[in-house]
Amino acid sequence: MSFDEILAKISEFVWGLPLIILIMAVGILLTVRLKLLQIIKLPKAFKFMFKDEEGGKGEVSSFGALCIALSATIGTGNIVGVATAIAAGGPGALFWMIVAAFFGMATKYAEGLLAVKYRTVDKDGHILGGPFYYIEKGLGKKFRWLAKLFAIFGVLAGLLGIGTITQCNGITDVVQSFFDPEKTSMINLLGTDYSVAALIGGAVVTVFAALVIIGGIKRITKVSEFVVPFMAIIYVVTCLTLLISNIEHIPAAFATIFEGAFNPAAVTGGAIGSMIVAMQKGVARGIFSNESGLGSAPIAAAAAKTNEPARQGLVSMTGTFIDTIVICTMTGLSIVITGAWQATDAAGKVLEGVNVTAYAFDHGLWFLPESVTSFILMMCLAFFAFTTILGWNYYSERCLEYLWGNRKKELALKIFKFLYIAAIFSAPYLTASAVWSIADICNGLMAFPNLAALFLLSGVVVKETKDFIARDKFNTKREKLKKAESKN
Repeated sequence: MSFDEILAKISEFVWGLPLIILIMAVGILLTVRLKLLQIIKLPKAFKFMFKDEEGGKGEVSSFGALCIALSATIGTGNIVGVATAIAAGGPGALFWMIVAAFFGMATKYAEGLLAVKYRTVDKDGHILGGPFYYIEKGLGKKFRWLAKLFAIFGVLAGLLGIGTITQCNGITDVVQSFFDPEKTSMINLLGTDYSVAALIGGAVVTVFAALVIIGGIKRITKVSEFVVPFMAIIYVVTCLTLLISNIEHIPAAFATIFEGAFNPAAVTGGAIGSMIVAMQKGVARGIFSNESGLGSAPIAAAAAKTNEPARQGLVSMTGTFIDTIVICTMTGLSIVITGAWQATDAAGKVLEGVNVTAYAFDHGLWFLPESVTSFILMMCLAFFAFTTILGWNYYSERCLEYLWGNRKKELALKIFKFLYIAAIFSAPYLTASAVWSIADICNGLMAFPNLAALFLLSGVVVKETKDFIARDKFNTKREKLKKAESKN
């Protein structure tokens, strides 16, 4: 059995039915106990996203914290991950991805709330928070081992999984596809041929990532606040253009997605016959993209300038809505409408990864030259993946900081930064299947301790939410009375 096959087996075990059931169960539990808060309070959540809290204490604005979280979530999962899920599980995988995201919004809300409630502030005003602290402080010190387990998985996920290898690998793949699709310029290293374009692309990404990462959270925040909204708008506008240009095919695409969710064989002709496979691929890739339940986003939420845990929880849940219900759905619809998930190359081999999305853009945007659509996809994926690299550096450093404590912390973080940069540089030399398997394994292992804590602390989340809603209603009435008095 090859190394890739071993990794694939481990990934299948980690992302088996128990984890899928646990992720969905926690999301459903929180949705019920919070009385569909992700629907009822979504407008207010978007309002809070752009309006800072007066007198809020923290290191970055609520919008800045969200941008760090979005920089880590909006990545290759939105382009490559969606394509991989549909190719492996059929169009029905997109349905399960959206379902998981809907319940995941409640999960993400709870994560953000608990992160702010249980965060710590040192004498220098430095804030540290996330699952490791709401496990330790919320559940008690007897659960510190679980908190440390999460932090270990968080470091590994950043260093070996979602934060470095998958993102840089996605960038180098699309760079090679754009600049050298026929692989005419190759170099042999230790008996293996590598694309020169991919290696140059990997080196460039490494240099730019290093310049930002070494600057710390302030520089990461500044880059994220500028790049994240810009790249998201460009990608959404491109997908909207594609969907509007093929609007007559959208109803049939939705029918295919719904049928594929419950009867994949009817859509795929028997090539993919299991509803469990569609569900597994959809949920796994959805969580990879929006990270609801993994416990990563609350690490950024803890740094937000706010005194209201529930307020930041609402802001946090908009990340899942934007990432999956908006962006991933647009990608998935583009792939289904154009039939990209079943497309083959000149040799008759079924397309994989980013090539699936590239096919969708080339054929969906039929009125544009292929070079233009390929360039747009390359730039979007490059920006998406680059900011994910930055966001996950922040996450994994905070996990290391929790594990390490104050013992020569600065030295440990400096060493980690260089290891992280080295991992980015190594990405082009690894196979795509190994990359995705490592990412899935690390992500899944992070989820277990975090989901256990969310389940046990769901009562705290409900109480904090009720108190916040009551205060918010009182403050809203008071503001209305003040406005009425000022008019009179």
